[in-house]
Amino acid sequence: MKIGFVGLGKMGANMIERLLQDGHEIVVYDLSEEARKLAKDKGAEAAGSLDDLVSRLSPPRAVWVMVPAGKATEETIVSLASLLGEGDVLVDGGNSYYKDSIRRAQSLQEKGISFLDAGTSGGVWGLKIGYCLMVGGEEKAFKRLEPIFRTLAPEDGYAYMGKNGAGHFVKMVHNGIEYALLQAYAEGFEIMQAKKDFHLETAKIAHLWNQGSVIRSWLLELAEDAFNKDPNLDAIKGYVEDSGEGRWTVAEAINESVPAPVITLSLLERFRSRQKESFSAKVIAALRNEFGGHIVKKK
Repeated sequence: MKIGFVGLGKMGANMIERLLQDGHEIVVYDLSEEARKLAKDKGAEAAGSLDDLVSRLSPPRAVWVMVPAGKATEETIVSLASLLGEGDVLVDGGNSYYKDSIRRAQSLQEKGISFLDAGTSGGVWGLKIGYCLMVGGEEKAFKRLEPIFRTLAPEDGYAYMGKNGAGHFVKMVHNGIEYALLQAYAEGFEIMQAKKDFHLETAKIAHLWNQGSVIRSWLLELAEDAFNKDPNLDAIKGYVEDSGEGRWTVAEAINESVPAPVITLSLLERFRSRQKESFSAKVIAALRNEFGGHIVKKK
């Protein structure tokens, strides 16, 4: 199948390589000339602009957008909307907010363009293992692009979620759960790292827990790799970003009156990681000193 692909970052570049390996024809575009050249070297057809990309596809066309959520996605979709026509399909595989996807689908529908919101999980390992795809939109458009989904995903690794917005909604919740899982593993390993009596080996434990343990997972495999490289993670600063999905998941939980304390606290812990020093901790220390005479550590 022939498809246009916009965005050749860490995930996008690997996705087009996986598609090329399975015999699909790919026309790519990225702002980076170097990224376009690398894709061309792997067998893709490189376009010099979005207009050029669309002109290299025959109707009915399909274009997959894999750029950062927010402004970049909005501008790319608006530009493509002016170039595509009735019967074409536009896929957003990034981490867009599901309400934005619903709005974009409605706007594109007025022009006869089908829109699929494809939540994509797999990270940099997707080239080898495959990507988990959660797809929302018109089922007819989903079925038309199924050869693409089938190539990108491992066995049983893609599914139709429902109408527009459903794909990105499910991916949003997926990432909220990811926040909580990461936090739980992090806290557990910190407790063990703090227990100096036993001289525990974190990489060894991560490997062990993956051998039939109830908490075995791919994240533990990655933890083993990370601890083998740097047992105490001395080279890494404990600063953790969030890309939006955790915030959206917590907001949705509040809107639906669903208690989600673990996901919420895992998000707040990310905020804490960015503080050089916590003012709230200072307040607590000061108050403990005031009411109980507890020792305050001075700078």
